Amino acid sequence: MSSEFGVMSSEKKDIDEKFDFEDLLVYQKSLEYVDFIYKITANFPARETYGLSDQFKRAVVSICLNIAEGSGGSKAEFQRFLIISRRSARECIAATEIACRQGFISKDERRISREYCREISKMLNGLIKSIRNKGST
Repeated sequence: MSSEFGVMSSEKKDIDEKFDFEDLLVYQKSLEYVDFIYKITANFPARETYGLSDQFKRAVVSICLNIAEGSGGSKAEFQRFLIISRRSARECIAATEIACRQGFISKDERRISREYCREISKMLNGLIKSIRNKGST
């Protein structure tokens, strides 16, 4: 398949064929974080369905969606989308703190969420730097 569509080269044409971004560790980690947030927000009060719960899920989903979307463009575009992903991770920090202060999540869930954000942010920073360095050589 053509690499212009972000698909890894392969003669095999089936549904298991991966796009290049799917091999990025930061993308895989962000999917794990999505699973975690969906699990904990399921326990939020019903009154938060269209409030914090919805915003939290949109922010966490934005991390992996922007990685995927940005990977199909130029290096500059990819870098821009990674920066947006990093901002979404920061938004998740704020949502985590609000959820904890309101008693929607435990201290342990708070710690786990913050660790996901910290790890994802570091990975995004490294990928952004890597793209910048490749662009300057």
